This record gives sequence, structure tokens and C-alpha cells, in this order.
Amino acid sequence: MSSDRAALEHAIERGEHEGGSVEFKERLTKNLHLADGRFESLAAQLRHRVLSGDGEATYVVGVTDDGGVAGIPPETFSESMDVLSLLAEEAEVHIADVQTWSTDIDAGEEGLVGVATIREGTAIEDDKHIVVGTAGHVDHGKSTLVGSLVTGQADDGEGGTRGYLDIQPHEIERGLSADLSYGVYGFDDEGAVRMDNPHRKGDRARIVEEAERLVSFVDTVGHEPWLRTTIRGLVGQKLDYGLLTVAADDGPTRTSREHLGILLATELPTMVAITKADLVDDDRLSEVEREVEQLLREVDKTPLRVARHGVDTALDEIGETVVPVVTTSAVTGQGLGTLDSLFERLPRTGPEASQEPFRMYVDRTYSVTGVGAVASGTIESGRVEAGDELQLGPMPGGGFRDVEVRSIEMHYHRVDRARAGRIVGIALKGVEEAEIERGMALVPREADPDPVREFEADVVVLNHPTRINNGYEPVVHLETVSEAAAFYPHEGRLLPGDSGGARVRFKFRPYLVEEGQRFVFREGRSKGVGTVTSVSPDG
Repeated sequence: MSSDRAALEHAIERGEHEGGSVEFKERLTKNLHLADGRFESLAAQLRHRVLSGDGEATYVVGVTDDGGVAGIPPETFSESMDVLSLLAEEAEVHIADVQTWSTDIDAGEEGLVGVATIREGTAIEDDKHIVVGTAGHVDHGKSTLVGSLVTGQADDGEGGTRGYLDIQPHEIERGLSADLSYGVYGFDDEGAVRMDNPHRKGDRARIVEEAERLVSFVDTVGHEPWLRTTIRGLVGQKLDYGLLTVAADDGPTRTSREHLGILLATELPTMVAITKADLVDDDRLSEVEREVEQLLREVDKTPLRVARHGVDTALDEIGETVVPVVTTSAVTGQGLGTLDSLFERLPRTGPEASQEPFRMYVDRTYSVTGVGAVASGTIESGRVEAGDELQLGPMPGGGFRDVEVRSIEMHYHRVDRARAGRIVGIALKGVEEAEIERGMALVPREADPDPVREFEADVVVLNHPTRINNGYEPVVHLETVSEAAAFYPHEGRLLPGDSGGARVRFKFRPYLVEEGQRFVFREGRSKGVGTVTSVSPDG
């Protein structure tokens, strides 16, 4: 909720008049405003307002025709936004931003009034959008590098640009990320489209609206105690590429090796950015470049120095065996143009899953005033639109809850629809935010999902001090699920470096698991990877 009422006061002051771009609506209801004839008329009115405002209109909801602030109950405000979204889709425009304020209504009950900014053009298409996951040791400059990329601003040498990502205030204060954070920038015919004021949510929305090609970053956690969160970021998001950072003043560390192992184990095309080049002399920089190349060769990958071989070669070669290496400095800007050139042209690598049924695993939840519960995550397959009827679950008892898509947001940009690969927040009707948990999935209402407590898998033990016996209990990271599970190797045991079949059983509750899904398992410094080969629905 916005505390500054200036936008509301300005909209009311401009007023509603013929030929203007401002429209007052006390409320919009499905029964009245979606009726035959009425719906088409209101959509035409909306289109007229947008054209009158040279591509932008302002709808003030919760005010009377003369601009009096009336306020409406939160549930009525949500319904009004639903109706406005449908009108926008019909008029081939979109809701770019919504600001809300509280106000008293009858008998002291709190109501809402809101200002919706509506702009020309429908929701953007998804075919030119890549998602990049960053990894690397703490203080190796992941967030700072991404902050400089999305803003085009040089860092101050103190990690100032890291604060431009979608992170929490206590993380900025401590200088350490404790959860996944997100950034976005894009490209059009004239080059990079970056954020002017990253602290404004509307600026992120502007990138999504203006750019013809988008690059979303999922910035993971470098501090070792939060490795579980890093694995969630690299496994639970539908990433196209991985970007490992190694600081020139430190070189590859054990955490660098572990993060690289996770990236490669999930078969993600990966790049390495050597950061903080401004802090060392040429001899030290060359030494770290050699250390990075040796690290890659140790895991049977071929390093490719982009400065030597060029961006075109890197674009052609990146993949299963070749890892491009770029030397960078967020302070001087060294290498950032090279990364821009790569991100502008790198193709999507994930499977084309937009024709499959919709499915999204929940990664985060939150509640928005006037909207309600929101489930956030990366769409794994299919498409979703405002108004779609879905199922959410499994709930703790194993069942699924019927829900409805109220609205969809991406980087604070409200869209009418989205498809596989998008990182979105989906506002849901029919469930409270406290009932939604990470690891749950959203699927179509007509689907018949079978939650499972156990499944069969082919696993590879990457590291373990002794051997894995029946009953071994690591944490399994599958999609956004992070759950303790017991392993029962088919041969009774698995040694480090071994591969083989195993039965895996979640310790506490069932989840939606499907054949072919890859996962990482970890317990202490022990880790491995696996692929689901068959599932066993609970009876």
C-alpha cells in the first residue's frame, strides 16, 4: 500500500471529463459490468481514455463520479481489479501499475481506493526472454555485477549497486544476501534498456513494458550456511543459463567449486565472470584466469576466454562442454559490454513447453492489500491467464484446493497472461496466504494430479565421506521442494562416484513429482544428483 497520496490527489485534481484520460469508478462488479452490451461499451470507453492520453489512461477506483473518495471493501476492490483486467484485455491495453490507499467507510470499516495506470499494448510475448541464475562465493561480487548490468551504473567500490536488486533492507545493511533476489533489464533496437531508479517498482515494470528482449536474473546466496537457498535458486527456477562469479582478489574457493558442480550437475549452460579486476594487478589477474581455466578442466569443461576468441565464438560454442569466461569490473565497467552482447543474443535453452498443460511450483508467497494471496515462482510449462481456474497443492493432507487466478505480475508489471519460463506472481482467489507453502504446485482444474511420498530414481553420488546405505536421509531439492527424504539404494549401498538406482521417500509429506525431473540431494558436504524414473502415487 502506498503511503504517499500525491498520485491519488493528482488524478482527482485532473478530474474526469469528456476527451480526457482520467476515469472515475466507484466500483466494477462482474454481475453488472460484464453483462452483454455493457462489457463492450466499457471496453470501448477504456480504449478511448487510453487514446485520449496518448497511450496512457488513469482509472481511479473507489471514488464517486464527482471525485469524492468513497472507498470500497477490499473484496470489492479485488473484484473491480478483476473486471478492469478483463476490460483491458478486450481493449487491447494492459494495466501497468496499481497503487492503493486505505480510507474509512461505513461504521469505521476500512476500505480501499486505488489508482490504476493503463497503457496501450497487450501483455508482452515470451519468446525473447532468458533467465540467468548467478552463483559464487560470498563477497565475490554477484549482486554488485548484476546491479551494474541492470542499471548501467558503475559501482562505488563498496558494493553499492547490489542494493538495486529485489532484496531485503537487513541484507543491504549487512552486505550479505540471505535469500534469492531478482533483477531485470532488456534490449530494444537501440541497445540496452536499463532501470533509472531501481528502488521504484514502477521502473522494473517499465523495463518489462518497453524492452523487446528481457533478461531476468535469479541472484543466489554466496554465504555457505545458506547453500540450501542457493540450490533452491538453481534447481527450483527454470533457468536458461548459469553465471558463476569468481573474485580476482580471492580466486576459486571451495564454495566456487560447489556452486559450479551444482550448475553443471543440472546440465545448465554456464558462463564464468571473473569479478573485481580493478583490485589486482595484471599478474594476479592472469593467475586467477589460469586457476579458473584449471577448475573448469578438472570437471571436463573447456574454458573459452571471450576476450581472446570473441562474442560470436562464445555464442556458438557455449553449451555442454564449453564455458565462456569474461573478466569484469563493476567499478570500471570492464567486461560489462561483453556480457551485454552475450545476454542480448543468447537463445533460450529450456524446452519449449508452452503447449503442455500449465504447471508452476511455488517458490515464495506474500499478500497484497486489495489483491490477496500471491504465489510466486517460475512457470514450468503451459500458459496461464487471469481468470483461469486452477488447483493448488498438495495440501498437508495430500489433496488439492480449487483456486482462481485473480491477476498476474512479472517484475511488478501486471500482465494478462504468461507462459513457460516466466518468473511471475499469481494472485489467487480461494486460498489464504498462510495456507500456501513453498514446494506446492499450481495445475489446471481439470488435471488429476497424484501426489507421491516416494519415487524411483537414478542417482549419482558426487561426494560422500563413506557410503550411502539404506535409510540415508539427505535433503532433496526438486523444483522448489526442499524436503528430508530417505534413500534405499537398489544394491544396498552407493559409494562416492557410484551411480545406480534408488527408492526415495519423503519424510514428512507428499509432493507433485513426475518422471524425468532432476534433483539435487545434500547432507553436510555430501551431495549428489538424480533423475526421477518412476513415481508411486499414495493410496
